Amino acid sequence: MILIGIAVIISVATATVLVAPIEAAQPLNGSENNTSLNLDPSKITTTWNLSFLYKDKYAAKAEYELLNMTVNEINQTFRPRFSNLTGTTLLDYIQSDENYSKSFNVLYAYANAQNSLDVNDLFFQEFLSDVQNLSTEYVKANSFADVLLKSLPRSKWDKLFAEEPRLEKYRSYLEANYIRFVDHRPKNETHAAYLADLSNQLMKLDTNAEKRITNNVTQAGKITLENGEQYAVNFSSYYDLLMTNIDRNDRKKCYDKRYYHLFNESNEMGKIYVIKSKLDDKYARELNYSDAYDAMMFDSYLNASQIDEMNQVLKERRGDFDRYYEFRTAKMGIRELAPYDLFLQLMKNPDRKTNYTDAVEEMHTSLALMDPEFDKAFIKTVTSNSIDVYPNPDHGKQSIQYAQDLCALKRPALVFLNYKGLIDDKSTIAHEMGHAIDFYLMGQSLDYIYCGGTTYEMEIPSTFNEELFMDYAIKNYDRDTAVAVLASHIYNYARTMPRQAMITEFEHKAHQLVSQKGNVSGSDLNALWDSIANEYKSDKVAYYSRIEPEWPYISHIYFTDNYYTFNYALSEAITLSLFKKYKENPEEFNKNYVAYLSAGTTMTPPEKLKKYFGLEINRKIFEDAMDIVKLRVNQLEELNNETKSN
Repeated sequence: MILIGIAVIISVATATVLVAPIEAAQPLNGSENNTSLNLDPSKITTTWNLSFLYKDKYAAKAEYELLNMTVNEINQTFRPRFSNLTGTTLLDYIQSDENYSKSFNVLYAYANAQNSLDVNDLFFQEFLSDVQNLSTEYVKANSFADVLLKSLPRSKWDKLFAEEPRLEKYRSYLEANYIRFVDHRPKNETHAAYLADLSNQLMKLDTNAEKRITNNVTQAGKITLENGEQYAVNFSSYYDLLMTNIDRNDRKKCYDKRYYHLFNESNEMGKIYVIKSKLDDKYARELNYSDAYDAMMFDSYLNASQIDEMNQVLKERRGDFDRYYEFRTAKMGIRELAPYDLFLQLMKNPDRKTNYTDAVEEMHTSLALMDPEFDKAFIKTVTSNSIDVYPNPDHGKQSIQYAQDLCALKRPALVFLNYKGLIDDKSTIAHEMGHAIDFYLMGQSLDYIYCGGTTYEMEIPSTFNEELFMDYAIKNYDRDTAVAVLASHIYNYARTMPRQAMITEFEHKAHQLVSQKGNVSGSDLNALWDSIANEYKSDKVAYYSRIEPEWPYISHIYFTDNYYTFNYALSEAITLSLFKKYKENPEEFNKNYVAYLSAGTTMTPPEKLKKYFGLEINRKIFEDAMDIVKLRVNQLEELNNETKSN
């Protein structure tokens, strides 16, 4: 079963549903702020302390050696018993596999976390590679079970469940991981071992890509600002300057520096991506899928037509952002909106920052109307050295944000941030804490084997938390700041829905291009990116003749989990529908929402959405989401007029 689940998310701040003009939902039990009294700011921590996982790296290495020595134990114990499989044997196997997987996931969490802090630490580079190899060897050693269980007819499954009533607890797990894969299974153990090696190669490519992104792709070099200062442009400083620097020449220099740098980096990253693309499709076709995209849709309980429908709606309605871009142009007092104007915070002091503790308190207060379990999960996470807060790109800290579950320990998740104090950084806290709360609820409610879900499901609580933060900001900030927050939020709609859908479309067509041509250059991929981006972009922005090739630094496209980013757009659309229900009846919504999050993988994604919220994934959800964009733009204009009046 080996579960190497890590929710690695580059913050793509999302949106808030508008149900009439912004009006806070009525407090539960008559309390408007029933959570903030419980958080002691002095106990908020800002760095990881991973000693609760292992005392030190040598203890982790010792655990690795122990797991490595026992990798064949399940094989030796259960292979003979699988020759005459009974319900009791299967139950014993699942429980043994689960116990090993718990130990492995803790080890992986530690190795990955340490590597995230410094991709150039040679010990943890090697250690993470060793842990990845360990997972491969374990899969190989126990492929006998995977091959057999995925080939059993329904009649045999019925017999196993009848023989051992205690198996009923694992019925959903067995259905999701074995029974439904009867047409997509390894042919035999040799084939399973071959697939495990392919998977290992993909993991290594992912790790190497992230190292190059950190050390090269996001390090664009230095520019000279108008005041004479030398300014190093990296992933963190790039967005910092574009968001806060009111000097348009400086913003253009910064944008241009990275723009041309990405073209230069595209060939090296293209080489990595071409190898990955070939391995992706090879792996999928070995399992009787047409390609990796087909495999991803099957794994996600979706079909390609649903995603095609989403992309079509987003293309057709790209004009819904036009009034927002016109507003931004007028607000900035410029004749033409350039790509380096899109991130500037529209406030009198765009470089104003909030210290981390204050931001955490705001995030906590924004949860005031949620179930008390949210409060418990939030406080445990922010006060337990479970969050590494500040950027450190000069010493190898990765530029991404993510949450790593620790369901195996029933502990708060590990959250990885690069917090600089800007408004978007607050949204990132909200986003990642949504993941952390979700992991905590599952970890406390479920057997470890059911802690997880499809990617788009896992993104719903993170985007929902951003909606709560937006409600809080508009209600509590001064009008100037509220306008800036809402303007940034609407742009994040564009960065979440059209852009994330576009990235997946790029991946799919890039895979097809590689499949057709064999050798594809970085320039080929740049041209593909440009052609697809033109279908999604607004005519109200004066983009350069070639769209900035962002794909080289998008970590998600190098993940072993293919076609990751469409999940952001899909989860956004679902979240908007859920938030509307929340605004209408917070108490009823909370009851269903906590049950939904706590269900994990005990039900399929379509079953959960239907049972708790009566929703289905179809064109209506995507149309409704774009309707919210239009309502938000209306509200932005109203807020701005109110600011002028005041």
